[in-house]
Amino acid sequence: MAYIEPAPIKDKENPLESMMSRFDAAAQLLGIDEQMYHILKVPARQVIVGLPVTMDDGTIKVFEGIRVIHSNILGPAKGGIRFDPDVTLDEVRALAAWMTWKCAVVDIPYGGAKGGIACNPRAMSSGEIERLMRAYTIAMLDIFGPDKDIPAPDMGTSPREMAWLMDEYSKAKGMTVTAVVTGKPLVLGGSLGRTEATGRGVMVTALAAMEKLRINPYRSTGAVQGFGNVGSHTAALLHERGVTVQAISDLSGAYFNDKGINITEAMRYRDTHGGSLEGFGGAEKITNDELLTLPVDVLVPAAKEDVITMENASRIQAKMIIEGANGPTSASADAVINEKGILVAPDILANAGGVTVSYFEWVQNRLGYKWTLERVNRRSDRIMRDAFDKVYQTSLDFKVSMRIAAYIVAIKKVSDTYKYRGGY
Repeated sequence: MAYIEPAPIKDKENPLESMMSRFDAAAQLLGIDEQMYHILKVPARQVIVGLPVTMDDGTIKVFEGIRVIHSNILGPAKGGIRFDPDVTLDEVRALAAWMTWKCAVVDIPYGGAKGGIACNPRAMSSGEIERLMRAYTIAMLDIFGPDKDIPAPDMGTSPREMAWLMDEYSKAKGMTVTAVVTGKPLVLGGSLGRTEATGRGVMVTALAAMEKLRINPYRSTGAVQGFGNVGSHTAALLHERGVTVQAISDLSGAYFNDKGINITEAMRYRDTHGGSLEGFGGAEKITNDELLTLPVDVLVPAAKEDVITMENASRIQAKMIIEGANGPTSASADAVINEKGILVAPDILANAGGVTVSYFEWVQNRLGYKWTLERVNRRSDRIMRDAFDKVYQTSLDFKVSMRIAAYIVAIKKVSDTYKYRGGY
């Protein structure tokens, strides 16, 4: 198959470039033709808007807002909106593609999208952020919609911003449209179980992997890097299911206790100490790099991208890596990890619990009927488990890593849908 040579990679450890190299590997193994390769690689739609916003001091500042729809062949596009100074079109394009593969892996009827505004929300007042969010919503009225493109929170945004988006969109449509966005406050149609959904999905994936490796959770050990929403819920849920979580970490450093850390106590400490574990007394202080190389059964990188690289991959001793963060393992480290025989549940599989429950929120909004927490958890657990089993079987069939297998599952689903629909 003759591919057009991709542009040279400027930064080989860039997580988004890492994703494209894995996409290429899976596409080659599937043997998709050149036309399909480019259809899957190029976004369906890219929108860039200027957003004039009146600041608190009376001046008008113009922000750049971006929305990229990578694919809508499986259904409405789905993806978060991030407020961050470093937002660029290239980054948003790659993150939108990531969402396409993530939704396809867990077999939910969404395409992939992503949005962003280049701004520093930490330096803005609540009023300025609200005016910016509403301006962005108005600019995207033709893009957003329950059947077209459904945003959600991401870096720098939260349920508060989603409430403003829903309100502004609803005013423009002359009726309340809860299904236009997910990740909303519960009172506005948000779903029970959404807050812990990503961490819960990581836990379900870890238990499925333990079953394949014949590891008894009650005799196992774990380490979780990152103690934000995903990391803390993952640690708590693994602990609940018998795993001895020996190490946790956040920006203040890592904390180790070979007898196991009391996760409930750690979460309480963090919540009463300004969101930081600094000074936590239930464990000894170690470095984040030391946490990654502990001899545990389960390692969960749930902090940021590129923490497992060529520099430390050879020292990883975990039996399995369950990726709670997006892109925590650089592409260059994959070969080393695979050679060591470590089972890796990749990000597009392991952390898809969040988008799965976002899908449930949308379904509930469309039905006008709220599910119980038990129903949300039962259905999300089943979807995550089924996705794991499918990716695991694909890895055996193609004799590839779980990561490449996940991309194979996703790419095959999207390309087959194109062919059946006669999309080109």
